[in-house]
Amino acid sequence: MLAKDYRIPAVLGCLLLGLSLLAAQAPRQSQTQALDNSIESFLKNEFAKHKEMANIHATVDDRVVTLTGSVTDLRAKMQADQDARQVQSVNGVINKIEVSTVTVPDGQLEREIADRLVYDRISMGQTFNSLNLKVQNGMVTVSGSVIDYPSRDSAVDIIVATKGVKGVIDNINVEPVSPMDDSIRLAAARAIYGNPLFIRYRNNPAHPIRIVVKNGHLT
Repeated sequence: MLAKDYRIPAVLGCLLLGLSLLAAQAPRQSQTQALDNSIESFLKNEFAKHKEMANIHATVDDRVVTLTGSVTDLRAKMQADQDARQVQSVNGVINKIEVSTVTVPDGQLEREIADRLVYDRISMGQTFNSLNLKVQNGMVTVSGSVIDYPSRDSAVDIIVATKGVKGVIDNINVEPVSPMDDSIRLAAARAIYGNPLFIRYRNNPAHPIRIVVKNGHLT
């Protein structure tokens, strides 16, 4: 007697199982595609409202937005990135937007930014902030320390708004809140600016003696 061949029913069962899984996945894939299309359409309409973003394009794959195109200043690139991240259901943003700004020699660009930063937040704790700049091919790296987040945000905003800047690497350290450090800062400021030898620094708030305190250490 020939043995019964069970292979065909087994293969057929696997095939049916595979088809059922595909059928279950199809609605989910369709929903994801519909959501991607909706996000893409929304961003297209949003960018079209702003002249500086007219050349930005958004493609969406599985709720990840890829931004391409070109803008004339860095602020528009960063704004487009922020707009995309704020859209509900977006999982991530890949920003490939190119900044086609005017070309400014690195040395000149660094001086322009430095000149603008020295007048930033005068009488708002500027004496206790110390920033360093490095510019290479229009890419600005800013480092140092500040006493609060508004000081950091203000410095970055100034850099972003400067013509010729193609990108910013923010390495600014915001010092932690510390009543002890605050008291040291104030005591040092009184001692320095109360000394007649340093009166020229007191009279020129754009070029103060920087007082940096971290964990009780004064520099």
